This record gives sequence, C-alpha cells and structure tokens, in this order.
Amino acid sequence: MTTTPIAGKATAVAARATDLSKVYGQGETQVVALDRVSVDFRQAEFTAIMGPSGSGKSTLMHCVAGLDTFSSGSVRIGDTELGALKDKQLTHLRRDKIGFIFQAFNLLPTLTALENITLPMDIAGRKPDKQWLENVIAMVGLSDRLGHRPSQLSGGQQQRVAVARALASRPEIIFGDEPTGNLDSRSGAEVLGFLRNSVRELGQTVVMVTHDPVAAAYADRVIFLADGRIVDEAHAPTPDTVLDRMKQFDAKVRTS
Repeated sequence: MTTTPIAGKATAVAARATDLSKVYGQGETQVVALDRVSVDFRQAEFTAIMGPSGSGKSTLMHCVAGLDTFSSGSVRIGDTELGALKDKQLTHLRRDKIGFIFQAFNLLPTLTALENITLPMDIAGRKPDKQWLENVIAMVGLSDRLGHRPSQLSGGQQQRVAVARALASRPEIIFGDEPTGNLDSRSGAEVLGFLRNSVRELGQTVVMVTHDPVAAAYADRVIFLADGRIVDEAHAPTPDTVLDRMKQFDAKVRTS
C-alpha cells in the first residue's frame, strides 16, 4: 500500500520505502517481517506507526532509519539510497541527517544536559547553530537545567534532553521508538507535545513507533501494519479512532 498526500500539506518526501521486505531465516523457519512495504514520510509531518505485536512496525522503522538491513526493495533518506551506502557512509548519514529518540534515554551520565544535547555535533566536529539550539532548548523547557547531569534530572527531563539532542543538529527526519514508554502519563504528554510542536513550529519530520492510541493521536497521521504489510492509515487521528482500529486487529487475531 502506498500512502497518498494530504491536501494542503507539503508533499516533499523526507524518507521513502519502496517494495521493502525483511526476511529472517530460511525454509520452514522463515519469518517475513516486512512484505513489500511502500510508504512515504513527508517533510514537516508527524507520522505514528502502529500494529499488533509482531506486525513489523519496529522493523519498518529500523530499516528506514538505517539501523537494520533489509532483504529487498529500497529506502531513501532525501535523495540518498541507503542500500548503496557502505558502512562508514551509513554511519555518517545517521549522524548527520537522522535524529533518534528511544525508550531508553541513552544519555551519558558524566555529561551535563547541554553536553548530551550537543554530543553528536561535537563528535562530528561541527558547531551547533546557536539560534536554532536556543530555540530547541526553549521549546523543550530545559533552559534552567543545562548544567545538570542525568542523575539530577527526572525521567521526563531526561527524555526532554534526548528530544533536544535529536533536534539540535536539524536532521532531515527524527525516528522515535516508543519514546514515552518509560515515562508517566504527564511526562509522556509533555514529550509528545514537544515532538508535535517541533513539526508545527520548526518544520521537523517525525516518525514514531508506538502501541499507545493516546500517543498516536499527537501525530498528523497513523499507518497501521499487520503481518508485515501496511493495511490502513488514518489522518488527524483521535485516541478513540486509533483504539477502534486496533480493536479490529485484535478481533481478527482471535478469529483467525
């Protein structure tokens, strides 16, 4: 299934998967995690990926983000074809063009919040855009916490640091893998609000894997996977519409 543009939305593509397949094992033990998936992730749009356990949602994100190899098909970040890149080139692309936010905060305990935020650029030998960095830090509400180390921050504040780190280098696209999974509902709502604002106010592109209908409702659209294929999508989702769609998946599983 190939997604179609939303009327009035930017149609430039930040990332694209075409006939993407991922197969594990051979013969009787073979598992098809992705089955010829085609999908566009457009610039300045927030997309959530949902589906039952084992549907392929995390595999899709990892393949498109260059974190995992794929068996066939193609993936592009902007105009760059990932399958044509050598390991070093792929590492540089992930560092320079992609931001990551994971369920685990992945902060270095010996660095301050500000040092964690700028770490990817420091490793690349690049100076951050001062104005952009100030805007990002203000948006996530960390201006008075920049000198604190992770152990001095709450879980929600640590994930704010991770969000700011992903945004700071102005990547072409940000991928989040259950980014609020370790947070309480209030902290999770704050982080999701920051991600949504980064799309609306900063023009960022965000793709997030989640199992939570409330989290998915922060997105501009939700794509649903089942058995390694995209089977549906919803625009301007609400928690209720997402939950209803997920219940349909559960019903199919029970009757199959």
